[in-house]
Amino acid sequence: MNNSIVEDTAISNYINPYRTQLEAKMNEVIGISTENMIHNRNLPESLLSNFFVDAMMGIGRKIDPEVDFSMATKDGIRSNIKAGDITVGTIFEFMPFENLFVVLELKGSDVLRLADFIAESNGQPIGNAQILIKDKKLQDFKIAGKNIDPNKTYKLITYDFIANGGDHVRGLENPVKKTTSTQLVREGLIDYIQGISKSGKKIESKLDGRVKIIQ
Repeated sequence: MNNSIVEDTAISNYINPYRTQLEAKMNEVIGISTENMIHNRNLPESLLSNFFVDAMMGIGRKIDPEVDFSMATKDGIRSNIKAGDITVGTIFEFMPFENLFVVLELKGSDVLRLADFIAESNGQPIGNAQILIKDKKLQDFKIAGKNIDPNKTYKLITYDFIANGGDHVRGLENPVKKTTSTQLVREGLIDYIQGISKSGKKIESKLDGRVKIIQ
């Protein structure tokens, strides 16, 4: 037996207890999904994208009760959530990045610039908002069923990658106010799912036409 084998064995013996603990944590069941939530970035909306931004709304209103709407991007979603057990590992695969939640207070005029970006990209995940798109051009955008007032301000819950200009998102460059949470998106999702599970409910999502593309 040479020295390198002895060293490898020693390293393995040192790491194994931590590996076992990590595997146990990743396999911890935090909730149950009633259906397969599949990511398809070619669709205007999906069960998975709607679940994500609806969860962000719930989390966002705990950070700031005045949050009006939520937004993510299709490219930020990295895996599916299958029907059945949702584990901590499921959420790590879904959101592998160290992103933090951010609340942006935006002028109505900037909300409309954001809506233009969403239309040009043929739809992005949005919560508590509705958008109508034709030929990648904005036809209509509402928050909670109401038209946008350019002279008002609105609060958006998103995460730091997007808030800092990631995925070429427009309209967020000059917020009236920016508040960065200390909570990772991944941690927030885990807490959100656990909260639903503790109330005796399963994780559900629905398609409701919030992102509509017309010919």
